[in-house]
Amino acid sequence: MRRADAEALAFLAACAANPGAGLGSSELVDIGWHTFLMYTEEYARFSARVAGRFTHHQPDDVPGQTGGGAGLAATVKAIKAAGYRVNPALWPTAAECSGDKCHQCHEGCYDSPKKVG
Repeated sequence: MRRADAEALAFLAACAANPGAGLGSSELVDIGWHTFLMYTEEYARFSARVAGRFTHHQPDDVPGQTGGGAGLAATVKAIKAAGYRVNPALWPTAAECSGDKCHQCHEGCYDSPKKVG
């Protein structure tokens, strides 16, 4: 299993443990998440087992509307609190979070769909 794939599983478990927190993935972890989504049956089973529901991928496509390094720091903290080790090479720090590293889907993809109505 690739590092980004393994880190995506830990990220998704942290999302399950923190529903509604708006946790966001880093660029590399998001690639792992997207890869896992392509295996829909396995992804659905994993979501049901870990979260008790399907874990939706909610992109935030509005540039400049994401939280940057602070959001990633909160996500890393949640992953650690859920009992997982974090690979720091896959999570940029606030100082590294600039340009293409923390925008659009990569820090705005989260498991917190807004309720309608």
